[in-house]
Amino acid sequence: MRNRRSIPILRGISIAILSIAIVLTIISLIGFSRQRNNYPAGMKIAGVSVGGVNPQVASERVLQVYSSPIEVQYGEAVIHIDPSVVGFELDLDSMIAAADLERTGGSFWGGFWDYLWNRDPTPVEIPLSATIAEDRLIAYLQNEIAPRYDEPPTPAQPVPGGTTFLPGIPGRTLDIERAVRLIEETLRSPTNRTVVLSFQRSAAARPTMENLEILLQQNITGAGFDGVIGLYLLDLQNGQEIHFAMDKGQPISVNPDVSFTASSTVKIPIMVSYFIKYGTAALDEQSTSLILDMIRKSENPPADRLMERLDPFRGPLVVTDDMRRIGLENTFIAGFFCSPESPCPLLQRITTPANSRTDVTTDPDVFNQTTTSDAGMLLADIYQCATTGGGALIAAFPDKITSQICQQMINFLALDKIGVLIEAGVPEGTQVAHKHGWISEPSTLVIKNISDSAIVYTPGGNYVLVIYAYHPVQTVWDPVSALFAQLSQTVYNFYNLPTQ
Repeated sequence: MRNRRSIPILRGISIAILSIAIVLTIISLIGFSRQRNNYPAGMKIAGVSVGGVNPQVASERVLQVYSSPIEVQYGEAVIHIDPSVVGFELDLDSMIAAADLERTGGSFWGGFWDYLWNRDPTPVEIPLSATIAEDRLIAYLQNEIAPRYDEPPTPAQPVPGGTTFLPGIPGRTLDIERAVRLIEETLRSPTNRTVVLSFQRSAAARPTMENLEILLQQNITGAGFDGVIGLYLLDLQNGQEIHFAMDKGQPISVNPDVSFTASSTVKIPIMVSYFIKYGTAALDEQSTSLILDMIRKSENPPADRLMERLDPFRGPLVVTDDMRRIGLENTFIAGFFCSPESPCPLLQRITTPANSRTDVTTDPDVFNQTTTSDAGMLLADIYQCATTGGGALIAAFPDKITSQICQQMINFLALDKIGVLIEAGVPEGTQVAHKHGWISEPSTLVIKNISDSAIVYTPGGNYVLVIYAYHPVQTVWDPVSALFAQLSQTVYNFYNLPTQ
């Protein structure tokens, strides 16, 4: 009897438990179904967390992230770029479809079982699907960013009235190829929406030859020199030149050039003619001794001995003829030097385009004359002959003149060491192959002409520099030699600019 009574109780309890289980299962199924309508926890679309939200909210999240402007830093500028402007387009539909497939594609009951056991699903990440119109991005960089934010180099600027140059400022040019890669990476990132663009540095531009010419003329006017001065500068790297003359501080024409007394600088043509006649035979011991005394000691008797070897009677005119053959129509020597006490006769009165001018005069000596451009071009021919085997000297005298001979002539000129004029304007140790000259009146010893003709070798470039000065009353040595040094220093600094 007792057992029969307990059966309904157990049945009732079982029914109650089963009912509770069914209710709980239904509740769980409803909860799971609702959860299944949303993306599973841990899911990301294109790096954006969308777990627990429905497709519409997920779409809005992804769109909000990838349509937000990226921040571009270029130098000091900060630029915000709308992705659509540079051709960035999301393929949102395909990413949502892939996410939906992950959400609904698995086993319903397997997912429900995991839900019951409170097991989180394996995190799923849907990769970014987007396109970038690279041509639009490149066009935007070329047309909007580079023109506005690139910085051209600032050339070195001369210090007015001085001999120095302020250093230039390098320019900045956008590296477009690298910028495209960096921006594309940033557009595809959900978190790193800032990019620092790289750029290329362009070297600071050199000052122009026009800048240098103005500065040289300022040096002359600032020094207060009121005679006639001529200057010729030739860049031996690119052939650019500066050529001007001034009278009483005002520029005058150099077409034709201004004739000056050549004085001892005419010994360069004498040396050249001697090598033209004798070639390598001119390097014998006696000839070398005469050339050294003529160039290094600036003595006149050795110059006369060399010209006598060219021709005992018309040696100076041989030198003049040689200069004509290489195109120097304003350079001549019309008589031997001899001495003031025992002067030699004038062999020929020579007229040139330079000494035929009537608008300016330097009272040039009828025995020897040249111009700054003639003297400079002769040195340039010697340099070109020595370095490349070309130039007018070898072209006119191929049987006698060689590169080795031209280099030997430069070596001789490099032994003229006086420490003033052009040499005084360059740092110690700078090679200056040159010949200087000046003439004083025999009766008064007043100097009216000072000259220097040089090839200058520097780290920043080699050049020919020729300066001639004349004053009708007196070319006072100290201020004029200081002016030569100042002009030389200005040119040296132009070729060897300071660094920042």
